[in-house]
Amino acid sequence: MFDALSERFERLGTSLRSRGRLSDADLDEALSEVRAALLDADVELGVVRAFLDAVRERVSGEALNQNLAPGQQVIKAVNEQLIEVLGGSALKVTYASKPPTVVLLAGLQGAGKTTTAAKLAQWFKQQGRQPYLIAADLQRPAAVEQLRVLGTQVGVDVFSESSTPLEVARKGLAEATRLGRDVVIIDTAGRLSIDEALMDEVRDISGATSPHYTFLVIDAVTGQDAVQTARAFHETLELSGIIVTKLDYDARGGAVLSARGVVGRPIVFASTGEKMADFELFHPDRMASRILGMGDVLSLIEQAEQRMDADVLAEGAGRMMSGTFTLDDFLAQMGQVRKMGSLGGIMKMMPGVTKEMRNAASNVDENELSKIEAIIHSMTKRERREPVIIDGSRRNRIARGSGTSVGAVNQLLKQFNEMRKMMKQMSGGNMPQMPGGMGRMASMAAKASAQREQLPPGFEALGAGMNAGAQATRGGGGKNKKKKGGRVTPPKQR
Repeated sequence: MFDALSERFERLGTSLRSRGRLSDADLDEALSEVRAALLDADVELGVVRAFLDAVRERVSGEALNQNLAPGQQVIKAVNEQLIEVLGGSALKVTYASKPPTVVLLAGLQGAGKTTTAAKLAQWFKQQGRQPYLIAADLQRPAAVEQLRVLGTQVGVDVFSESSTPLEVARKGLAEATRLGRDVVIIDTAGRLSIDEALMDEVRDISGATSPHYTFLVIDAVTGQDAVQTARAFHETLELSGIIVTKLDYDARGGAVLSARGVVGRPIVFASTGEKMADFELFHPDRMASRILGMGDVLSLIEQAEQRMDADVLAEGAGRMMSGTFTLDDFLAQMGQVRKMGSLGGIMKMMPGVTKEMRNAASNVDENELSKIEAIIHSMTKRERREPVIIDGSRRNRIARGSGTSVGAVNQLLKQFNEMRKMMKQMSGGNMPQMPGGMGRMASMAAKASAQREQLPPGFEALGAGMNAGAQATRGGGGKNKKKKGGRVTPPKQR
């Protein structure tokens, strides 16, 4: 997502970097490039025009700022406007003074509403809430059963019955109140396209349940169709915000950038994968940084904080710096890194990583990580502690046991030894901070790539994961403790 847009913005920054001052002609050329980038991303034309006007105004306001180079002025203005278009700031979820807080999900069929309902329920659980799911989608076959299965996965009860969607919503809300649940999430039916029956049904459910939040679930790969969908649902329901799914897909991203500008409602949550954990509060400033190729350290640290074992990371980091890091330690660290998701996703959140490295990480077959694990598991305990004893016959045995080749075993051992040498050289100082922590690994990867001997993917990810985990353990900018709940005030009058 946004890769093509990011590439265009990176080229823009490079082309402006050598300018001594920003003339009107330079600004026109830069805005023309921004316009082309946004249109290529399938952003709605009206949103593009408003975006360019705002950027021009911001740059004009910075014209007398001598502390910024011309390229920095334009990129700063683009960054600020991207943040504004994406919603300004992250949603501060508030709760009704008299529970439950009701959340209604609406959208077209195939957008991912049912899965989103379960992910949202898990997110509320993480905030210390007691959510309750209502399966009011009686239109799609097996929708109720799908929600029940997902509800079991996240540990949240699901209500449904064979009546009408309106009755299911009413009785489900009453049952949630009786059980003392403080958040209710209603999954409604969708259609392949907007029609009168769909709108009547979701309007009736909204009227009967008076939701505090009404979220439209849209598919990030939808493109321009998302604009019409958002308008139609907003006119019917008065949306509170938008949840975007499939942000991990290879899409141009126009739906994400257009929705806010068209209906004036922010993106509040984003689904970034198929797993239940691949769901997060949407931060416009962080997404703008990703789009402009500046990384997203805070999100990387938060993911490490939530998914990684701080004790395992700290022990591995200590062994690294003391020069006693073994293949057992590497296996444990790689397991922690894999909890954070794909290598491509990790690398995209790291500032200072080159386009070539991001592309290489995105193209990594996750099965390669499994091969590395198989190779290490095929070693004896002593071999994992003392790789130096692994001679030719042992390499043959390890290759047979792991179902790989002697060449693969040799490559793993070679890169592991290089990594240990590098860590010994760094042992005189502190654990490097991101992005510097990946500096040496990045140069090693670039050099290996030039020689067509790329590092095994586990080594590229290890530095990113361990540094993120180390920052999370040390506090990560004051975000080492998750806040539970939120302000207990209703977001709107019922």
